[in-house]
Amino acid sequence: MTTLLAFLFVLGVLIFVHELGHFVMARRVGVRVLKFSLGFGPRLVGFKRGDTEYVVSAIPLGGYVKMAGENPDDPRSGRDDEFLSKSKWERFQILIMGPLMNLILAVVVTAGVLMNGAEIPAFQSKPPVIGQVMPGSPAERAGLRVGDLILSVGGRDVHTWEDFFIGVGTRAGTATEVTVLRAGKQFTVPVTPTPQTRFEVGDIGVLPDSHPHVASVRPGSPAERDGLKASDVIFRVDGATTTFTRDFIEAISKKPKTPVKVDIERAGVMQQLTLVPEANTGGCPSLPAGAGCIGITIGEDVTRIKPGPVDALALSFKRNYESAGLIFRTIGQLITRETSTRQLMGPLAIAQLSGESAQQGWVPLFALMASISLNLGLLNLLPIPVLDGGHIFIMGLEGLARRDFSIRVKEKMFLAGFAVLLMLMVTVIYNDLTRIPIIERLMPWRN
Repeated sequence: MTTLLAFLFVLGVLIFVHELGHFVMARRVGVRVLKFSLGFGPRLVGFKRGDTEYVVSAIPLGGYVKMAGENPDDPRSGRDDEFLSKSKWERFQILIMGPLMNLILAVVVTAGVLMNGAEIPAFQSKPPVIGQVMPGSPAERAGLRVGDLILSVGGRDVHTWEDFFIGVGTRAGTATEVTVLRAGKQFTVPVTPTPQTRFEVGDIGVLPDSHPHVASVRPGSPAERDGLKASDVIFRVDGATTTFTRDFIEAISKKPKTPVKVDIERAGVMQQLTLVPEANTGGCPSLPAGAGCIGITIGEDVTRIKPGPVDALALSFKRNYESAGLIFRTIGQLITRETSTRQLMGPLAIAQLSGESAQQGWVPLFALMASISLNLGLLNLLPIPVLDGGHIFIMGLEGLARRDFSIRVKEKMFLAGFAVLLMLMVTVIYNDLTRIPIIERLMPWRN
């Protein structure tokens, strides 16, 4: 139920804001609006005020604003309040305002999320110097080593670990050139990132030289009994390197009442401790009953930010601008087949992410909403007939040709655009279904 409600909330807000942009601008330039609908299909509820009918429809996967004289084959009276009676500039304003409202929403919501405060792993903004190479990984097979500085991925410069993870994350299964600097010498090696997680994010198996540390130790806990102290830096658990907090928690939780060897650094000196986790009976609230628990609070080196309204808005603009660049880059890589279509998400995946975010709290849910709103706004601007960007594109072509295209020509354009969107919908729905284990097992070609 949480997943459904979160999905309807996120999608409802995004659709409402988008269509509100079209509606407000249409009214502003004097176009008569016949219907404002959230959703498609049969009407569920609604009312009429003035010339406009406001409704909520049965299929919550979109919405529309129906304007008088909007299509060439609509009945037309020639009145000034019809869409096609307006100048191209006025029609452009109406069409652009829907996507623009989504972009504005993304900036505003992101700013609100940032004002709530955020913790960013410190290593993300540091140069991508390899601290660990995972055994058997693509990076190990390519000959990458600890200490190598990664300069570029797929021909694009990377300056931070965040840049690096984005670079390889979008190239799962694609042979990619990685340029590194080692002992003053620069060279390039081919690496093929392997898909990870249900969204098939590319990974080559390198990590920064970063480790979690013990923030506090609960009195009387197994950790205190076995000699673990606050400020100890955790390097390995039973020989496996720990880079993130989740690595340590996962390793310990799997071994209740079983001795675990933990390599730590204390005051600059490496030591090895043997810890015996207890079976969790409530001492570790975030873990299920019976999981291994040693009674500590774990921390990571993070950069904490909590900007004021002006700084948050400026930072939001910067982040959304960078994200927009990544979206367009990914679209380009999809066209050139450098990025797999397996990374595309549809309604089911968005619903799943909405539910997971809602369980974590309002801040993650709104952060997801901002991200989807940015994607929705930008994708609607693509020059694909049927989308807002497609309508704008056709108007631009008509302006260049200094004449309006015939209904027949426009129908062919819209048919081509519909075919593209249909293929896209089939792809994302297929991807969504394969991410559901019980359905994937029914697909023998994926096993």
